[in-house]
Amino acid sequence: MNRYLNRELSLLSFHRRVLAMAEDESLPLLERLRFLCISSSNLDEFFEVRVAAVKQKLALKVRETGVDRADPRQLLQTLRQRVRAMVDDQYRLLNEALIPALAAEGVRFLRRDHWNDAQRAWLAEYMRRWVLPVVTPLSIDPAHPFPRIANKNLHFIVSLHGKDAFGRAHRYALIPIPRTLPRLVRLPQELAGEGVAFVFLSSVIHAFVGELFPGLTVEGCYQFRVTRDTELYIDEEEMEDLKRELQGRLEQQRRFGRAVRLEVADNCPEEVARYLCVRLGVDSEDLYRCNGPVNLHRLESVYDEVPRSDLKFPPFTPVLPPRLAEAEDYFAVLRRGEVLLHHPYDAFTPVVALLRQAADDPDVLAIRQTLYRTASRSAIADALVHAARSGKEVTAVIELRARFDEADNIRLAERLYQAGVHVVYGVVGYKTHAKMLLIVRREGDGVRRYVHLGTGNYHEITARFYTDIGLLSADPVLAEDVQRVFLQLTGLGHAMELQKLVQAPFGLHRFLLERIRHEAELARAGRKGRIIARMNGLEDPEIIDALYDASQAGVKIDLVVRGICCLRPGVAGLSENIRVRSVLGRFLEHSRVFYFGNDGDPLVYGASADWLIRNLHRRVEVAFPIQPRALKRQVIRETLRYYLRDNVGAWELQSDGEYRRVRRRGRAFSAQGRILADRQGG
Repeated sequence: MNRYLNRELSLLSFHRRVLAMAEDESLPLLERLRFLCISSSNLDEFFEVRVAAVKQKLALKVRETGVDRADPRQLLQTLRQRVRAMVDDQYRLLNEALIPALAAEGVRFLRRDHWNDAQRAWLAEYMRRWVLPVVTPLSIDPAHPFPRIANKNLHFIVSLHGKDAFGRAHRYALIPIPRTLPRLVRLPQELAGEGVAFVFLSSVIHAFVGELFPGLTVEGCYQFRVTRDTELYIDEEEMEDLKRELQGRLEQQRRFGRAVRLEVADNCPEEVARYLCVRLGVDSEDLYRCNGPVNLHRLESVYDEVPRSDLKFPPFTPVLPPRLAEAEDYFAVLRRGEVLLHHPYDAFTPVVALLRQAADDPDVLAIRQTLYRTASRSAIADALVHAARSGKEVTAVIELRARFDEADNIRLAERLYQAGVHVVYGVVGYKTHAKMLLIVRREGDGVRRYVHLGTGNYHEITARFYTDIGLLSADPVLAEDVQRVFLQLTGLGHAMELQKLVQAPFGLHRFLLERIRHEAELARAGRKGRIIARMNGLEDPEIIDALYDASQAGVKIDLVVRGICCLRPGVAGLSENIRVRSVLGRFLEHSRVFYFGNDGDPLVYGASADWLIRNLHRRVEVAFPIQPRALKRQVIRETLRYYLRDNVGAWELQSDGEYRRVRRRGRAFSAQGRILADRQGG
């Protein structure tokens, strides 16, 4: 038995668990539809990144991949088989469960053969008014070669018979569908009857496609979509300007990279499907047939368009920690002690409020912040712009290479630069993934520094549904460490010694190994060794081997790993003392929290880093200690203990690499539900 599990298969297993949320009949109906959409979007990214990477290794004739040294060819075959099964499950769930259940609640999706005369007339007018003016049918002949098909854009291939006005006979034509057209058309209330009625745009085009080809006979019309490799291949050592290089490559490489998947309607004839495969350069094994819309993610609009609160999770309002609830001066609060934020249960607004106060305060001299994923038009960006225009020394370390956010980050960088912010793009060869804010303020005869450190991004929208922790502090030692990390990011010189922070790529990997080995030494000496760690991914082989060794020494280890886990738990003589669980729920689990028993004096850290190879060796990350006793107890309780008790959204990883849903014994306990109840006084 291989001592490591495969990364790609583990990630795909996580995507399958997300689909299981959509299958869960105990969840509100529109939330189930939303989880189905998320599972579809997850599969898109899985192909764009992970499957594309495996294919790249095959093209380069790499014989082994990943910590488990898998054969890329065999791995690709296994991935295809599992994805096909998952896709079948997605469409079966949509067609046989969700659509009928929604119809019973008055939310209907009308097929063409169910339209009445009034509905057909209205949809024909919709086609003439909104679709015909913006779509451009493309003929395919010697003068019009097969066009470039952009990544994930909906297209139709049309089989034709007859000759056009120029006497040309056409076999096929293409219809690219602009992203500006909604994929679902909502009928006006007078035509919908009771409830809400939608028609798929694909049904509208199928019904009236003949209007795009007057005089020709349309023999068939089939939707398709191609997924491409979205990796940006950039030689950072050879470039002169990272922003300019990214701007030049985003359009070309991301929209028109190598095709890795072709989705077609399930009624598409084999001959037409083969034609598309050849034209797009897609292997026949990478063809996936869809019994419904080829992009399930576009069904997400239904959630917002259907005003049915009874079909959604109950609303909640994030709260402010008691010490901040009535505070007007955040600096004064932090001078009295650190404040912990646990999002989304606690509001993200204190982070924004602290920045705004700093921007307005004449005694604030400088602000430094890392930005990995945020929006160019956001309260965070507005506060930094205001601070710079108010005469503060403002520095923003922006990671332009945050995958799929490159364009937004470029816009953010340009906006901040125009406002007078010192914009830095991090370190060549290392993504800056740390979440840090430093404020330098003149107080008395010197300066005092205030910091925010977090496990999640400075993004006000994702803070509403990602679970993360953040620490607000005026601890001078911690602030000095943060300043030293910023000096490394913006200047030159050797890595500086840190007293409380632990930084990757310089010391975090070594620190984790030392702490794990220390727990093993305690266990071997007859004392209690204990490790609890929560993260989004575990892959690093040295960390895994150290955990195996600690398990053999008698250390009890609980790991809460949302997604990728290459550690194989529960193997006799290797990992029988290790339990791995994955917990899913209403919010996306994103916190990274590490607990080491330390012989009765536990160490608790929050971190920006997962235990993946890239985080520990190829990124700038920080782990920060939670030291005040009350805050430490809160972190242990809410981010660790509750998750080890969860029997509602928890899955346990078996030694064979498969996940099994935790059996509910006794009263149901949901970690997310309990924290929500705690905040609401329930």
